[in-house]
Amino acid sequence: MRIAASALLSFLCLTTFAQDKVIRLYDGPAPGSETWKQTEQENRTNLWQTRIVYNVANPTLTVFQPEAGQANGTAVIICPGGGYERLAYDHEGIEIAQKLNEYGITGIVLKYRLPNDTIMREKKNGPLADAQEAMRLVRRHANEWQLNSNKIGVAGFSAGGHLASTLSTKYLDQIYPSDTTSARPDFSILVYPVISMDAKICHSGSRKKLLGTNPDGELCKQFSGEMLVNADTPPAFLVHASDDPSVPVQNSIVYFDALNKYKIPSELHIYQKGGHGFGLAKDKGTTADWFQSCIAWLKEIERNK
Repeated sequence: MRIAASALLSFLCLTTFAQDKVIRLYDGPAPGSETWKQTEQENRTNLWQTRIVYNVANPTLTVFQPEAGQANGTAVIICPGGGYERLAYDHEGIEIAQKLNEYGITGIVLKYRLPNDTIMREKKNGPLADAQEAMRLVRRHANEWQLNSNKIGVAGFSAGGHLASTLSTKYLDQIYPSDTTSARPDFSILVYPVISMDAKICHSGSRKKLLGTNPDGELCKQFSGEMLVNADTPPAFLVHASDDPSVPVQNSIVYFDALNKYKIPSELHIYQKGGHGFGLAKDKGTTADWFQSCIAWLKEIERNK
């Protein structure tokens, strides 16, 4: 399984990255996929009046590179949220990538497949396969893309946070491996993330979309990040609001506790207010500080390596 040769060739022929450069994740149909008869759709009729994407069948990476001479070699693959039903592509994807650029970080937005029995043979594995391949692709071409292969992390929002934490804990799972390049993120940034599939604290909509209507206990454990943390899980920066009406703050707490058990460098920021889906939290009071705190944390873990 290789990324599309023609897309990659045109991409690498550039002397520097062009912002908003889109490349396909796979050469040909995505692995484990079935024939897809619907077309990808977008709309902006939502709370944020920003782009929401549905019916993803051909996953892509969209790369945003800092201004020439400003890049520090760090990259973040960004997984937008949307309950595994849609992708909040702008305010939890592109806006984040562009903000990262201001700090010399390459932002790469992953448009991943959404679990659907009609388009994939194992819907629970589709998003993870895409996240693993995205990490391999970026690391595989780190030199050409002027990145440090040891400074490539993942960020996720809401259900995208579940995907990011799943990649951080299941990067060794042999889903549809394309080569032996490591799929392990060097760090993760998890913003109001879905972590657990435990019925007591899960986001029921995400669990149903990913695992089905009545998943058994063992399957839920296999996709509950707090149950999968070990000594090799990458460091994490977690952000949540205690008044989140959609994804209980306990999701971030149980993941942080699991990381702390193994003394993995991590931070958890819980804000009194903010609700859910706040993205960069513009004009949201103290919640708006999370991004600057995240940048400070990234610098701290770099110093302590």
